[in-house]
Amino acid sequence: MHSQKRSEKSTEPGAPKPPRYAKLLKITKRLILMTLFALIVVALLFGVTLIFGKKFMVSWACFGCGLIGGFVSIQQRLKKIGDEELELLSRSWFQILLIPIYGGVFALVLYLAFLGNIVDGAMFPKFYVPEFAIPPSSEDMKKLFTSTYPAAGVDFAKLIFWSFLAGFSERLVPQIISKTGNGKEK
Repeated sequence: MHSQKRSEKSTEPGAPKPPRYAKLLKITKRLILMTLFALIVVALLFGVTLIFGKKFMVSWACFGCGLIGGFVSIQQRLKKIGDEELELLSRSWFQILLIPIYGGVFALVLYLAFLGNIVDGAMFPKFYVPEFAIPPSSEDMKKLFTSTYPAAGVDFAKLIFWSFLAGFSERLVPQIISKTGNGKEK
């Protein structure tokens, strides 16, 4: 009966919340703030290059979608993670930000794998890539980053999907790299 009163007290409005709940709430608030901040930064960089450079920077779109995928992934895993990791995440902004940054980097690596036809098939995007002169020049490199675009709208949609997935599933790109390095996948 005494333990029943304690459990009733903890559910009353204004009663102190369990430490795990407080940590989850703190991390969730940080994730929301960081997601908004990341979206604003990527949108500003994206907008500046689009407006002033008159170019749509595909790499920024990939990185941004990878970041968002990483944020969504960590948010979905929060309830399942152990108390030690939860404690670490609740104490450090850096630890929370690290997973989404990996997601953005993995999205860029996957983008390069698509451009190099390392990952190829009907489920993956195709691109228009400008031809290089012989011998290649720094102008060719500039064109590679400013004039390479998905071949069609459906390819752009595939790129955004895979970029998000690269951030969301932190094992996807390392597995592709591993399989490619072993010669098991083209």
